[in-house]
Amino acid sequence: MSENKALEVRKQELTRAEGGEMTRTRRVFIPRTDIYEDGQKITVVADMPGVDEKSVDVTLEKNTLTIRGFAREAGPENASLMYSEYVSGDYERSFIISSEVDRDKIEASMKDGVLTLRLPKAAAAVARKIQIKKG
Repeated sequence: MSENKALEVRKQELTRAEGGEMTRTRRVFIPRTDIYEDGQKITVVADMPGVDEKSVDVTLEKNTLTIRGFAREAGPENASLMYSEYVSGDYERSFIISSEVDRDKIEASMKDGVLTLRLPKAAAAVARKIQIKKG
């Protein structure tokens, strides 16, 4: 990844956090995300600490895939917080997907605060080897 690309991502995160409209009183973070691609699918791995599978919402509207995660406040029951260095909040991030993704076969799983999305490529978008015939 080029240095310019990394700076653009960081700038986007700061802009979004400062300038977005919020309907909740909690902070909303953009989850750190890795994206992998192979010949058959695209895999998106998003880190959302404190979020479980019941608190995740993944929606696809037109070409926009949006993930939202709602983190629980951590801490023992019947105890009040005296001091904290950890900032908790919710998570939200959107991606624009192309027509190369088979929208009907998108899968999502959540484990230990990590969301994994599998976006299979449509049959027309999968690379294939063309047989060369003699003659």
